[in-house]
Amino acid sequence: MPQTKEAIAHAKAARVPIIVALNKMDRSNADKERAKQQLAEAGLIPDDWDGDTIIVPLSAKDKTGLDDLMEAVLLVTDNQEILANPKGTVFGSVIEAERDRARGVLATLLVQNGTLETGDVVIAGTAYGRIRAMFNYLGQAIKSAGPSMPVSVMGLNEVPTAGDLFELVASERDARVIVKEREIAAGEAAQSQRKGITLEQLFARYQAGEDKELRLILKADVQGSLDPITSSLNDLSTDEISIHILHAATGNISESDIMLAATSKAIVLGFNVSPDNAAHRAAESEGVSVRTYNIIYRMTEDIEKALKGMLEPEERQVVIGKAQVLAVFRASRLGQVAGCRVLEGELRRSGKIRISRKEKSIFEGDFASLKRHQDDVREVRQGFECGVGVRNFNDFEEGDIIECYITEKVPVI
Repeated sequence: MPQTKEAIAHAKAARVPIIVALNKMDRSNADKERAKQQLAEAGLIPDDWDGDTIIVPLSAKDKTGLDDLMEAVLLVTDNQEILANPKGTVFGSVIEAERDRARGVLATLLVQNGTLETGDVVIAGTAYGRIRAMFNYLGQAIKSAGPSMPVSVMGLNEVPTAGDLFELVASERDARVIVKEREIAAGEAAQSQRKGITLEQLFARYQAGEDKELRLILKADVQGSLDPITSSLNDLSTDEISIHILHAATGNISESDIMLAATSKAIVLGFNVSPDNAAHRAAESEGVSVRTYNIIYRMTEDIEKALKGMLEPEERQVVIGKAQVLAVFRASRLGQVAGCRVLEGELRRSGKIRISRKEKSIFEGDFASLKRHQDDVREVRQGFECGVGVRNFNDFEEGDIIECYITEKVPVI
């Protein structure tokens, strides 16, 4: 059915393993082999047909096959080497959340790595707070939770969104800084969506070298058009950039096509079809680019032109600031810290550092800290003094020159 094909497309777009639960096998008209054949036609070849998709017949009504399904999940987990470290970095997902009248914000978190403990400060989206209490699935108070354990927690300042990732931060002050940055980024993204994202702008993201494939969703009027278009587009793939068609089907462009494109950062191509009203609204609100054509070679020509601008850009270093070390101090947490005066440009926390002594480069690395007086800052401009800490470097001397540089990507012409 169309819903199954869409689900397969979403799973493939997310590059996650697929296990098929073939339910309702208790029915008299259940046809396992026909279902397998249809799944194979959709690209899911059963493992007993020498494919790599586990298909488990079961009946939820009769409660048969459920153990087989659990074994299949564990088998795929082993094959994929999906592991967690209870002593590692703590992160996980928000399963659900609500505001309880008596207990305030109550969020259910699934720990995916590390061990979450009462008193930890967590951040999920723009929600943050120190965990005051934690409960297991039985409602019993607990002090810690390891990987794969769902827990309900109290202490967040607002209700997080289901699906948000949560992580640990050092303090609530740090959390507030991160939330502010996320709010600014979200505002800019929303403004961009309201303006609409063109195909050319989307291609520009690929030109930045952040991805190695162009993701497409293809809709056509008839199967006879769909097959040659799919083949022609796939032929445009190169060693540097590949075409990945997430979903190809006949019929008008639907709202579900737009949502798949939004979640997978794809563009939608239509041949002799158009978006329906719901798809129009969704594309506008989600900022999804939709291109329609009635001549095949014009479609492939546009994609080919775009691919030519998607080769890996060359990188070059641009010095944006220079400072001189005036004094050297020792900090308990950071080791050596250099007291500096910015001579040219600016030192930027997000940039890289090159340290020179007697006109000879002795170290390159990252900022560990950048401070004005006692405050952490993002940048310090020419004429001002600041404190600089560098990761994995504790050998400052007075007179050292610190250069701050960024790496720019220049498209290959």
